Amino acid sequence: MLRSLDIRDVLIIDRLTLEFAPGLNVLTGETGAGKSILLDALGFVLGWRGRAELVRAGAAQGEVVAEFDLPAGHPARAVLTEAGFADPDELILRRVNTADGRKTAFINDRRVSGEVLRELSDTLVELHGQHDDRGLLNPRGHRALLDSFAVVDVAAVRAAWRAQAQARDALALAQTALDRAQVEEDFLRHAVAELDKLDPLPGEEATLDARRRSMQAADRIRVDIQRAQSALSEGAESAVGDALRWLETAAEKAEGRLDGAVAALGRALVELGDAETGIHDCLRSMAFNPGELETLEERLFAIRALARKHNVLADDLGGYAETLRGKLAAIDGGAAGIAKLEKAVAEAELAYQREAMALTKARKAAAGRLDKAMAAELAPLKMERAVFTTEVSAGDAGPEGVDAVQFTVATNPGAPSGALNKIASGGELSRFLLALKVCLTGNAPGLTLIFDEIDRGVGGATADAVGRRLKALSSSAQVLVVTHSPQVAALGGHHWRVEKRVAKGQTLSTVTPLGADERIEEIARMLAGDKVTEAAREAARALLV
Repeated sequence: MLRSLDIRDVLIIDRLTLEFAPGLNVLTGETGAGKSILLDALGFVLGWRGRAELVRAGAAQGEVVAEFDLPAGHPARAVLTEAGFADPDELILRRVNTADGRKTAFINDRRVSGEVLRELSDTLVELHGQHDDRGLLNPRGHRALLDSFAVVDVAAVRAAWRAQAQARDALALAQTALDRAQVEEDFLRHAVAELDKLDPLPGEEATLDARRRSMQAADRIRVDIQRAQSALSEGAESAVGDALRWLETAAEKAEGRLDGAVAALGRALVELGDAETGIHDCLRSMAFNPGELETLEERLFAIRALARKHNVLADDLGGYAETLRGKLAAIDGGAAGIAKLEKAVAEAELAYQREAMALTKARKAAAGRLDKAMAAELAPLKMERAVFTTEVSAGDAGPEGVDAVQFTVATNPGAPSGALNKIASGGELSRFLLALKVCLTGNAPGLTLIFDEIDRGVGGATADAVGRRLKALSSSAQVLVVTHSPQVAALGGHHWRVEKRVAKGQTLSTVTPLGADERIEEIARMLAGDKVTEAAREAARALLV
């Protein structure tokens, strides 16, 4: 519920604070007094698109503050939570417009974007008038209005629509991949055959390279090693052995002077043996078939050439081969995979159709109920002969079903039906909109409804009927009515008069809450015009009873 509206330096309003109440709130005044400015100010703080320049002449900035009460479960709470706000019991919207055109919005003193403000405002206020284009007169919104009346949940249809889209995307992706793979099928088969034939192993290139360098080095040093082996085997060991035997014989008589030499020669014989063994082992390890080097080089060069050909590292050839085999497997099993995905698409489409048809059935049933409810509402509004029809027809498939919904009317029996804004006259349109709002408001608790001269073009008993429907509507929602009808004004629970005044050469708009006596005068003015008579006052008193 809108609790208060505070306006500072907006158009011809300098300072104005309005305290609203539950029930039916009416605003009256002469044409041009500034009633529309109040709606412009409210629309501004709610983020609606309206006048570009709102700042009062001579002021640095204009500011509007709107305060709302939020009952438990109010839809605005979900919007606030999504925007990162705590769950408040009251809501203060503030928006500032500077003289240079900059606009800044705040929710509970925290700056927000205009998008968040507009999303929030959709849960707080609805504005309706003869030229309503925000909902009831716009066929694009009729389906959502019918769904609200029917209390249907379109979540299942949305989920089925998403699943259908995902299945189609998966099929398209697989088909594209298969088509692309088939283009390079000959290359893939040749490359895989070549890689399989060579069958390179991780690390093999480094191993082959090291073995090749070892073989090449062996050719260069083998002769010197063999000479060393010959030198050792042909005399060194024999000479040392002879010397050792001679010294051992002599050492018995040398009284220990040869013990060191004998020991050294013994060690030398051991070291010579070790050296000869090492040389022998080295020569044996360096022995290879000359054809082996040629074979090794051929494989090493083949691995390196294949790596260059496919622009991968030699160690990655095995993984690259697996990738190519995977592409070939996709081609070989592609038809089966595509068939499986096509089946999934068909199943998803069937599931969507089931959910959409169930939603269509629910909408058609709700359309019948809405038409009956409208007939019941139109009769008190003196339009018992008018026919309101909710048409549910085939439309484009989408996340909210396959239905197109449009509200049509026929104002007289036998007359052709058509869109609301095409068939109904101004006064009839007002009553159709009011009846629709009465029927549709039950599922929108906590909403403030604003009717801008919706009673224009009607008078007498019809105006009284309009007022009574507005009063009935205000029992479940806060209703603000800008009206020129005394019959409607008399039924308000709270009444404000909007008027212009000139102060210090400036034209300003003021809004005054009216007491009982002041209401009599205002309604008498609405009945009589410029000159208020006692008869007009008596008529006003009669209306206020």
